[in-house]
Amino acid sequence: MNNSSISFSNNLNTNFVSELRSRVNGYFKTHNISRFGTPGMKLKTIFMLSLYLVPYALIISGGIADSLPVIACWIIMGAGMAGIGLSVMHDANHGSYSANAKVNRVLGYLLNFLGGSSANWKIQHNTLHHSFTNIEGMDEDIHSNVLLRFSPHYRKYRIHRWQHYYAWFFYSIMTLYWFLLKDYLQLMRYKRNGMLKKHGKNFGKLMVELIISKILYATYILALPLLFSSTPWWITILSFLGMQMISGLVLSVVFQCAHVMPSTEYPLPDIEGNVENNWAVHQLITTTNFSPKSKLFSWLIGGLNYQIEHHLFPNICHVHYRKISDIIRKTALEYGLPYNIQPNFVIALLNHTKMLKTLGRQSAISG
Repeated sequence: MNNSSISFSNNLNTNFVSELRSRVNGYFKTHNISRFGTPGMKLKTIFMLSLYLVPYALIISGGIADSLPVIACWIIMGAGMAGIGLSVMHDANHGSYSANAKVNRVLGYLLNFLGGSSANWKIQHNTLHHSFTNIEGMDEDIHSNVLLRFSPHYRKYRIHRWQHYYAWFFYSIMTLYWFLLKDYLQLMRYKRNGMLKKHGKNFGKLMVELIISKILYATYILALPLLFSSTPWWITILSFLGMQMISGLVLSVVFQCAHVMPSTEYPLPDIEGNVENNWAVHQLITTTNFSPKSKLFSWLIGGLNYQIEHHLFPNICHVHYRKISDIIRKTALEYGLPYNIQPNFVIALLNHTKMLKTLGRQSAISG
């Protein structure tokens, strides 16, 4: 289904949408604060970049002789890689990190620095995922295949019966898959389906940019450590893979626990492409928050435990999500709308696992 053929209802819950926007905008006006990042965002950016770059500098300096400290550096880099993605790049590519578009563009390119593609990510995440959350054939974050099934509307294979056991491995190789293959396949797919043209992007230019960025990434993240690290080559390779697996697992579970849950819905458009609810209500029924009381956890994952707030207001920096969450929750409940929330991350993980198990056994639901 083409994304231009999907339309949300503009006649339902209009009072909720206008009231919600008024209250959230009123919060920023009353407190005289910007919706963009606070000075604390700069400190967080420095911290997350340091978490990635300082261990890397120690590795290629060759000053660490023992293997265990070097392996520890790679592990820390995995956490830093996830932290940059969740806390810096994510806001920047949504245009919510800074009021300065150039700052957002530069920090958005951190994804390329980490082996991904900022251009592809904006199409997959900003356009497809945020616009058509949990809609079969539109939201690539729930696109299912022979090995993993994330929607009850997709075909079920026998192997899906065990996906709640093996899904974690595939989550862990997510960033490695992006680096090696996914970005190329995505870029060619977006050319075929017209998404590049729609966004005013040139396929040839993006492909050259993609190839160059991948080569540069492979050079600094693998070639230089292999040349200058004091550890054997095989430890460098295994440590690199370990870094990718840590980052991939963290990134995957944070986002999957927000949408592939027993409490979330998978609405289908009718034959004419019409979705029953308006866009804002659609976000409420397809998204789940978790761990609302853990300030440290929220800080570490870029406020993405407040996924409802992020989906309703992606143009607001994540440092404000906790404050506006009470406004959104109260407004939703006032209008009789759901506000899905898990009390902590452990329970969210358990419920996500339960949902994987359910999807692995449930027959496909047709529209």
